[in-house]
Amino acid sequence: MRFKLLLVFLLIGVFSFAQDFYLFVGTYTSGNSKGIYVYHFNSLTGNAEWVSNTDHADNPSFLTVAPDGKHLYAVNEVNKNGTGLVTAYTFDPINGTLSFLNQQSSGSQDPCHISITKDGRWLLVANYSGGSLASFPVEPNGAVHSFTQHIIHEGKSINEQRQEKAHVHSVFFSPDEKFLLTPDLGMDKVNIYRFDPNINSPLQNAAQKFISIAPGSGPRHLEFSPSGKFIYIIEELSGTVSVHSYHNGSTKFIQRIATHPSDFNGQPGSADIHISQDGKFLYASNRAKENNIAIFSIDQNKGTLTPIGYEPTKGEGPRNFSIDPSGNFLLVANQITSTVEIFKRDKNSGLLNHTGKSLSIPNPVCLKFLAKN
Repeated sequence: MRFKLLLVFLLIGVFSFAQDFYLFVGTYTSGNSKGIYVYHFNSLTGNAEWVSNTDHADNPSFLTVAPDGKHLYAVNEVNKNGTGLVTAYTFDPINGTLSFLNQQSSGSQDPCHISITKDGRWLLVANYSGGSLASFPVEPNGAVHSFTQHIIHEGKSINEQRQEKAHVHSVFFSPDEKFLLTPDLGMDKVNIYRFDPNINSPLQNAAQKFISIAPGSGPRHLEFSPSGKFIYIIEELSGTVSVHSYHNGSTKFIQRIATHPSDFNGQPGSADIHISQDGKFLYASNRAKENNIAIFSIDQNKGTLTPIGYEPTKGEGPRNFSIDPSGNFLLVANQITSTVEIFKRDKNSGLLNHTGKSLSIPNPVCLKFLAKN
């Protein structure tokens, strides 16, 4: 009897652990935001409760969480004396608070995206206005070291207002971390670099130097399929997703598909892209006049996309969204209307339904999850 009771309590403990996460929200601080917000998130109920926030952080627009769960890194999307900033925080997983650790120059203006290696040794940062990317070693105590490599892109494309120069929008590692892919909205290219974590300048030219994107499309973010065989690139200016096969740094074009219905005639404003953990569904956010999440099914063998629905985001400017680690919910950061909306996700159909739950957060632009210990 005692053994059965012990087993029940152990199962309850495991079950509770599996459902509880920290949710980090990066924001723009031009209004009332104080920077980075921390919430408890329950992946069974979809409930989110405020835990803490930073006292002040300057436009911590994009975040990444260290693999040890004890450090968080943010880009500060600013232009101060020709450069933005990268900030390291320690995170206390017991009380859910962030503490400033240190800060470094990002290399050039307006950093907008950051990625960390699986071992936590390197940070890579994209500088949008500066048209560059930079690599940062991480110190043993979690502090960010000054950059050891800074690569400036040169080029432009056909949209004279938005593509007058290079605009590196994001930095993504391949699943094996042998390559770094960098969508450049200004150049209509996704540049490819070989990545070697054991040298001071870890980025080197790859055999295939870039993926060409249709002129005027403006590649912004990308997502690898769980199998690693396909890449999906969200293209902001054309409102499209392009699909490419992938193998060891080499790619081949497969498909380009709109993120909006065929009768849409407004200006596209595509932003973010994510794939469900099972690899069956792809989601893409649209801003401007659409303000929705486009939903696609994925052909597991061919990698091709088929549209299956569009879900309004209950707010304006869905800059970023995230599927919680359980796959039960999809959260949308509506930057303009300052809410994070919580949608229930049907794992069988891929479709979304609003839960009626919403978080009021000034200018949210990035959502990241961390499992609670």
